[in-house]
Amino acid sequence: MMLLNKEYWENRYESATTNWDIGEVSTPLKAYIDQLKDKNSRILIPGAGNAYELDYLIENGFQNVFVIDYAKHPLDAIIKRNKSLEKHLIHDDFFNHSVTYDLILEQTFFCALQPNLRPNYVAKMHDLLSEKGKISGLLFNFPLTEEGPPFGGSQEEYVNLFSNRFSIKTLELAYNSIKPRANKELFFTFEKK
Repeated sequence: MMLLNKEYWENRYESATTNWDIGEVSTPLKAYIDQLKDKNSRILIPGAGNAYELDYLIENGFQNVFVIDYAKHPLDAIIKRNKSLEKHLIHDDFFNHSVTYDLILEQTFFCALQPNLRPNYVAKMHDLLSEKGKISGLLFNFPLTEEGPPFGGSQEEYVNLFSNRFSIKTLELAYNSIKPRANKELFFTFEKK
């Protein structure tokens, strides 16, 4: 089994083997962000890579937005893109983080973790959310495989994994995925119980 540690991810960025990076906010997340009302919400984007969602949220008046990644390379790329975003960046392991948020946006982080870490991810998400806090975003909808990242998953698996700690508000095939991901993404919103 491949070791998906900090060095692995730094190497992926340095060698530009980042095929998950579409160069902009994904359509489903953009549509979701566009309907958010509370500009004061504390928002976290974990394992965000180049985090185009951060730029988009800031441009749209959200100021309490933070990105956490333990790879330094993508955080440096964000600073290079826009120096003023530096105060929104946290260079640390997501599983060590302990600040509370109203909303956590999921975009290719869950699927990049070794599948055996999924229960830890669910528990950590629960811990990081305020009362009635939400995790929302995209999860892949293709058979779980040893060949990853990305590692797949199914609607049934996600319901089983999250439903003890979260109310499933939305979990459906994303109707507005980018073409290469069409019919392979589930849009979801889970609320902390």
